[in-house]
Amino acid sequence: MSPTESHRPPLHLAVALDGAGWHPAAWRAEDARPGELFTAGYWADLVAEAERGLLDLVTFEDTLALQSADPTTPDDRTDQVRGRLDAVLVASRVAPLSSRIGLVPTTNVTHTEPFHLSTALATLDFTSQGRAGWRPQLSSRADDAAHFGRRTTPRLTHDDVQDSDAISKRLAPLFDEAADVVEVVRRLWDSWEDDAEIRSTATGRFLDRDRLHPIDFHGEHFAVRGPSITPRPPQGQPPVAVLAHARIPYELAAKGADLVFVTPHSPAGTAAILAEVATAGAAVGRSPDRPLRVFADLLVFLDDRSGEAARQRDRLDELNGEPLRSDAEIFTGTPAELADLLLDRRTAGLDGFRLRPGRLPHDLVAVARGLVPELQRRGAFRTAYTARTLRGHLGLPRPASRYTADRAG
Repeated sequence: MSPTESHRPPLHLAVALDGAGWHPAAWRAEDARPGELFTAGYWADLVAEAERGLLDLVTFEDTLALQSADPTTPDDRTDQVRGRLDAVLVASRVAPLSSRIGLVPTTNVTHTEPFHLSTALATLDFTSQGRAGWRPQLSSRADDAAHFGRRTTPRLTHDDVQDSDAISKRLAPLFDEAADVVEVVRRLWDSWEDDAEIRSTATGRFLDRDRLHPIDFHGEHFAVRGPSITPRPPQGQPPVAVLAHARIPYELAAKGADLVFVTPHSPAGTAAILAEVATAGAAVGRSPDRPLRVFADLLVFLDDRSGEAARQRDRLDELNGEPLRSDAEIFTGTPAELADLLLDRRTAGLDGFRLRPGRLPHDLVAVARGLVPELQRRGAFRTAYTARTLRGHLGLPRPASRYTADRAG
């Protein structure tokens, strides 16, 4: 262990799970399992591997439309994975098959009712015994809206996609709505006080009705009376994670999230993004008592043999007909080389990293069985789980219900 690492807090690691991996041709990799993508066993195996590596959490990707190589509209490609399982239901299925790792599904907040989201995620927290998280995601695609027929959303152009600030400005109303959804979900989680359930067979009282609270939310986009139909989750508030690339989404994270995923591509970029996140927190008046964890995303291809990961990535690029592109930095190399990069980047002030495996299960196995032992040898990562909840892994205290405080006051 280096003297420098011994004085740093432990590094946090997460993995983002998506289909056969983050490369569009990953389903054609040598050890891919394309015939199992829509089976519970496939996802259970991935989560078990991540938990074997003592990772803080896994995220499950989700969308309301088929995957597309074009970020603005559906495509007609048939040589890439299309179709996916519902992220919340996948997380719920693997919850009883795992014991420590955090489970963070992605859900759409543009076309989904916040009341339904709150109960589904609270239920996941119960079934996982306090390991649920949530990644809210908005949608700007017209084909998403067409599935519901209740509204239209502004279609992004290819010029918009090249400019994250332009995207944020065009989608500002959707970000405002997303902030309201997060606020409503959080209020609903609080709407049952922790001791609302009496469960006394002697007196015949199951519930103290005075400890259930209407939230009476009235916003521009919807109104929700509450209370929830689901008791307060074991964590009180399951951690909320937001993927952000620019000022407006940074402010969304600062308003309502516990964890933000960012996408720097260099040490200087890391420092600049951390400064923007801090500025966003000040702009929305976030209290210093509410820590916001910051993880950097990296898309990774790993192999113990020098140069082999690059050769495999090149092969997948050839099968796909074009080089891989990503909003996140792409790393190709050995687990030891990735450890060097992570430890160097975190000196800017990052709390951790969310790794996107280019190929599943190959690169996830390399993370759990190659990268993690390398970080452990350097004294930078845990050698055993020390907490049982996702909030515990992230070092976040369990908050009291706001309505308990209101009633006490």
